[in-house]
Amino acid sequence: MELIILGATFFGFLILGVPVAFAIGLSAICTILYEGLPVAVIFQQMMSGMNIFSFLAIPFFVFSGELMLHGGVADKIVQLAKNLVGHIRGGLGMSNVVACTLFGGVSGSPVADVSAMGAVMIPMMKKEGFDTDYAVNVTTHASLVGALMPTSHNMIIYALAAGGKVSIGALIAAGILPALVLMACMLVAAYAVAVKRGYPAGKFPGWAEVFRSFAAALPGLLIVGIILAGILSGVFTATESAAVAVTYTILLTFFIYRTMTLQNFLRAAAKAVKTTGVVLLLIGVSTMFQYLMGLYEVADLAGDMMSKVSTQPWMIFLLINVILFLLGTFMDMAATILICTPIFLPIAMKAGMDPVQFGMLMLINCALGLNTPPVGTTQFVGCAIGGISVGAVMRTILPFYAALIAALMFVTYVPAFSLWLPRLLMGYKG
Repeated sequence: MELIILGATFFGFLILGVPVAFAIGLSAICTILYEGLPVAVIFQQMMSGMNIFSFLAIPFFVFSGELMLHGGVADKIVQLAKNLVGHIRGGLGMSNVVACTLFGGVSGSPVADVSAMGAVMIPMMKKEGFDTDYAVNVTTHASLVGALMPTSHNMIIYALAAGGKVSIGALIAAGILPALVLMACMLVAAYAVAVKRGYPAGKFPGWAEVFRSFAAALPGLLIVGIILAGILSGVFTATESAAVAVTYTILLTFFIYRTMTLQNFLRAAAKAVKTTGVVLLLIGVSTMFQYLMGLYEVADLAGDMMSKVSTQPWMIFLLINVILFLLGTFMDMAATILICTPIFLPIAMKAGMDPVQFGMLMLINCALGLNTPPVGTTQFVGCAIGGISVGAVMRTILPFYAALIAALMFVTYVPAFSLWLPRLLMGYKG
């Protein structure tokens, strides 16, 4: 009965339109009161969930991404991407994919990525004659690669939700190849749609211009290399790397590019504080939820139910993907990671999946949810920038969805995409 109350109140609050964080907290409170446990348990679990040293990386990574967003780094990355692939059929669409991938590497946030790249690329593509739905779909889907990059704070959340089963350093190294796979799949989709619609190709500006734009964008792109090199060499930990990222970004935007203004700095700080507050609230209330799921052995029950459907690992992985996708359509990315990891990670590990690989599977699924209504944060931002309805964009979304699902299948069923770099660079034994 307690488990029924927990699930029914949670989904009931979501259906009523209650924000996810409050829906999680209220459902946990209802269950605790029914169980007759002391109310103090609520606050103890919330504090224990938030009072973790590794969580210091979250505000730093968020702040670094906001500084990149407001510090003029996007323009230099867009120019580099345009010079590299703008001469291919549908060149601006291809440039958009590359630019989103590069900026996702330095921001670590799909929402920041679509905000920065969308503000530049969507109006540019519309001006050049590209359909608005195409411009929005390319931007919103390519921006999801930010969830897999070394600066992604969602990796930190997953590592801690996994309960110490995986290191943050291994996750940071593991995200590189899946991010490139996702970019490649999006390039194929963007090119295929461009050919079908007869979009024009641009002109190649020459290698001299490519190298000039690369030199201009390189200081911003170096942040990924600095984080990886610092962690792998042992100069700083994965948590400390977030503080290094903020320091480097401040120096870059104020003294190298000289594009940061005091007004934009304060705007970036305010947005980072707001985002961090939301994430920490989600972590706190999700810790209560996780406590109750552990108390009622939800992971074991879910595993038993899946084993009745099939005992084949490939089918279990497919079922996990389907469930995560459905949950991700109406839950925030951080909430999905915090709630679903304790349930499905033990099931996946029992079926033979490494926790680092499962982290990549989880992040891609949650990113897919960011582009799917009714939550669909990145899609709403892209549609607002493009001045088009969500319904119009959804009518032509299938090729881009197919690209995302193809990348998800590669990561799910080919472990090397997630594990090769951690094993090569860090000697990971998983």
